[in-house]
Amino acid sequence: MAAYGLYTHIQSNRHRSIALLIGLFFLVYVLVYAGALVAVGLSFNADLPTLMQIAWIDLLKAAPFATIGTLIWIFIAYHFHQSMIDAITGGREVTRAEQPRLYTILENLCISRGITTPKLKIIDTDALNAFATGMNDKQYSITVTTGLLKRLNDDEIEAVLGHELTHIRNGDVRMMVIAVIIAGVVSFFVELVFRLWFYNGFSFRSSRDDRRGGGAGAAILIAVALIVVAYILSFIIRLALSRSREFLADAGSVELTKNPDAMISALRKIEGRGELPGATSSVMEMCMDNPREGFGELFDTHPSVDSRVAALVKFAGGRDPGPLPGPLALPPGDEAQGSDQENEQGSEQDNATGDQTPGPWGPAQAGGGTAPDLSPSGTGGNAPADLPASGPWSAPPAAGSPSGAPTSPGDGPGAGPITGPVQGPWGPHRSN
Repeated sequence: MAAYGLYTHIQSNRHRSIALLIGLFFLVYVLVYAGALVAVGLSFNADLPTLMQIAWIDLLKAAPFATIGTLIWIFIAYHFHQSMIDAITGGREVTRAEQPRLYTILENLCISRGITTPKLKIIDTDALNAFATGMNDKQYSITVTTGLLKRLNDDEIEAVLGHELTHIRNGDVRMMVIAVIIAGVVSFFVELVFRLWFYNGFSFRSSRDDRRGGGAGAAILIAVALIVVAYILSFIIRLALSRSREFLADAGSVELTKNPDAMISALRKIEGRGELPGATSSVMEMCMDNPREGFGELFDTHPSVDSRVAALVKFAGGRDPGPLPGPLALPPGDEAQGSDQENEQGSEQDNATGDQTPGPWGPAQAGGGTAPDLSPSGTGGNAPADLPASGPWSAPPAAGSPSGAPTSPGDGPGAGPITGPVQGPWGPHRSN
């Protein structure tokens, strides 16, 4: 089925991924047959067709055990893969109180698409990278590095989280975990067969050369060729799964955030700075960027950042600032935050030493002194000298007048207690 839009591309990639996983699982039986062919070639004296027929019978007998062993391997990895990845990378789960900025950005993205918010984990390293893991809604988690949080702004972090959320939405995380598990089984069988051949095969050769016909050598060569082909195919399948999903995750992030420039800027900052110390190749395959390069791009698990940015510029209309050489500086927001913290610390030190700015009535008194008495009656002895002893509309009560009786302002002959109607601002008051 031809793919024309983002969602048809996602469906096409999912169907292709399922087919690749089935082929990857089929490689386990190829390795079992190759191992049986080696064992038959070292044990029987017969021609090649007979040896291949005996090896086929041994495959049919061993196939149930190989299937059960692979399923047990998958079951163990299904439940414990996150713990193993955390043990390798040093990731730890964080709470909202520890990373409110990260939680807020992630929850906004999840609410916009109605999906369950995955767990958040942090790796304490200066590397800039992120990856998603999990097999179901209860296990899904997104892991980011502290270096990424320090050097990316909020828009760029939102783009990175949108990229990893798209992996979860598209089912890429589940398929990659299964692919890594099955590829691990293939690698285990390859190593087992070669160990048996190199450590035990030559010991049989000298004692059984007289009993072996010409078919034994050909059978062993065919077995070795099958092992090599199976190992190369498992690696190619993993590459196919990794490369195709990265372009779709970038596009899905732009769909979530509506900000292709932030996705491009994040990729440029992460480019070449994502090496996780101590991480295996399987873990790096799940990361947003894998700086471990092969021969050109032939054996790279991720498409180059240049090709991913070119796709975003072409199809999403983003702007490419170009590669960013050298170490990255902290964003201006983080520097401002640091200066604010320094100012707060300085003010705390000033308060501790008692160096305070004088107020409008003079320097503050140490030891919690009493507040100045600023009452109009002037009973307190600490009122300012220029403060009038009376209100703006009245003079001090004249001698012989009752305290608080209204008086006529001024110092002339009319000063004293008021005996007639009080003259207000709108005319004389009416008597009852």
